[in-house]
Amino acid sequence: ESRAANASDKEINIQWYIPPLAKPSNDTETKVLLLYAYNTEPVQISNIEIFSSMSVFSGHLWIPLAGIISLRKKLSNLKEQVEILMQSSKSLSSASEPTDFLEQIETFKINTSRNPKMSVAKVDLDEKTEEMAKRCLSEVKAVLSVVPALSSPLTEVPFDLTLQSIASLEDMFDLANGCIVTEENLFNWIISLL
Repeated sequence: ESRAANASDKEINIQWYIPPLAKPSNDTETKVLLLYAYNTEPVQISNIEIFSSMSVFSGHLWIPLAGIISLRKKLSNLKEQVEILMQSSKSLSSASEPTDFLEQIETFKINTSRNPKMSVAKVDLDEKTEEMAKRCLSEVKAVLSVVPALSSPLTEVPFDLTLQSIASLEDMFDLANGCIVTEENLFNWIISLL
């Protein structure tokens, strides 16, 4: 039981490995290893020696380190832009309510605390932010493709963008931590790429 694993719903677990010596053959640029495992149905594993399931998958990809660093920065910028959009839409909707300056500062401090509760509401994107999202997601698609050069740019955002989904994508490319993705639309899109 100490080695038991369970997932009550669909999820994908992402981990990164930066090998000190191992490198894929014939590569001159530094690459990192993306390790992933996901289940498409709830699963409980109590004995790994006799476990077999048609709903559990795993794999790995070698990805250029420079590409991951660049992509994470772009995703961080996208998240910041979406937060600004959300803040301005909240400001517009509450503009009719009279509040003094100190209350507004206090509200802003609460909304931008270190561990804010991420919004799962779909964000209405302006044209600039939508283009930014398409570029970022096209890059995610290219990074996760076996042959990145053959990956075509996205013409539309493939899932409903929420602050939570963007934060999950940003966490996914965090080389120090990795992440677990459970949001259904994002999960489905990521596994379609793998």
